[in-house]
Amino acid sequence: MSATPRLSAAHDTATHQSHRDVTNRLKRANGHLQTIVTMIEAGRECTDIAQQMQAVIRAVEKAKTLLIHDHIEHCLEQAVGPASRQQRATIEKFKEITKYL
Repeated sequence: MSATPRLSAAHDTATHQSHRDVTNRLKRANGHLQTIVTMIEAGRECTDIAQQMQAVIRAVEKAKTLLIHDHIEHCLEQAVGPASRQQRATIEKFKEITKYL
């Protein structure tokens, strides 16, 4: 059995607006990871390496947040239809609290 739960067929192939941006962010993070490996192999200062590691962590976190926010908007609107101003405010508050995940 797979550890990842299966979603409905509609979600299996869904491409959200943010996917291109998320992919680009992750590709940049991957490039930074390769740079970190090179830095370690070259014997660079630990503070320089740690700084680059922090940049990778932040890039991945930002990509995750972007993906989650887009998913919230996409799936909620698909499930309930266009949101009113009050509903949109509630969604925005929900997105704001997700930064603590």
